[in-house]
Amino acid sequence: MPISGRRRNKVKGVQFTIMVVGASGTGRTTFVNTLCESDVLQHKEPEPAETAHFESGIKIKPANVELEEDGIRIALTVVDTPGFGDNIDNEHAFQEIVNYLERQYDDILAEQSRIKRNPRFRDNRVHALLYFIPPTGHALREMDIELMRRLSPRVNVIPVIGKADSLTPRELKAFKKRIMEDINHYEIPIYNFPYDVEEDDEETIADNMELRALLPFAVVGSEEEIEIDGEPVRVRTYPWGVVEVDNPHHSDFVRLRGAILGSHLNDLKSLTEDILYETYRTEKLSRSPESNIRDSQILPSELATQSVRIKEEQLRREEEKLRDIEMRVQREINEKRQELMAKEAALRNLESRITSQAGGNSF
Repeated sequence: MPISGRRRNKVKGVQFTIMVVGASGTGRTTFVNTLCESDVLQHKEPEPAETAHFESGIKIKPANVELEEDGIRIALTVVDTPGFGDNIDNEHAFQEIVNYLERQYDDILAEQSRIKRNPRFRDNRVHALLYFIPPTGHALREMDIELMRRLSPRVNVIPVIGKADSLTPRELKAFKKRIMEDINHYEIPIYNFPYDVEEDDEETIADNMELRALLPFAVVGSEEEIEIDGEPVRVRTYPWGVVEVDNPHHSDFVRLRGAILGSHLNDLKSLTEDILYETYRTEKLSRSPESNIRDSQILPSELATQSVRIKEEQLRREEEKLRDIEMRVQREINEKRQELMAKEAALRNLESRITSQAGGNSF
């Protein structure tokens, strides 16, 4: 399906990485397969009763898939985290995810430090993390709060309510409100579609305000299709009817997909490169070898101004491009003017010679 959005990527191909985190049963796997319209992730097989109580721990599994949206090729990497939230103590799972995120930063830091860089080096930094909140209808759990607080300094965290069709519209509205109240109360710096009222145009501000109002995104995924009015539609079928995945009245799936793979893809990549990675890089290089101090976290106030910093840098680059264009156009104008002056001089010279010849013939 086409992606609607303001800021489309005008390049022929782009690399993008998302991580999906959530406990088993929150719809993580179905969401990814719906997002990519293919079986990227395998559903978890039921465990035998005699081993179901064993704690297997978290696994981090990247999967690559090629997508094409509006003629733009996206080399998408989906990093799945099966086993998260399944243990009584999830401290190890938290640290495994943080370690994975930081390893990607370490890899590119090492590559950038080389005298001769590897032309085939692949940048695997995670640009967005979708955290799936179970549809309890109550509030954020301690595990939800702790995970988002720990990961926000290293990745753009976007909260998502999985299997949102298990709540009534009224319950869902109240649940969203409570989640955002918890996020604000605990000052968790999630990716909230930042904008600058002084720099951004009205359309951009309105779009970001609308997306911000949808947080956390309530999504429904499905790998089942049925025909409605002769068109294939992805749905979840129930005895009382169907829930359409791509219907904005049933799910926020289309808006979320359009944002991460379309309108805000470049923003997410820029924040990762210019803010999150640069902060980690500064911490890493300024840390003494014998220091055992853990990584400091980015203050919420810093993340609140991250869009302004990036937009200032983007504006500076655009101004430089405009200056280059102006100089090039001015050079071309001067060259054309000189050519015109030379042609005018030649024409005057020719006219002079013709006049002289005509005067000589009159005698």
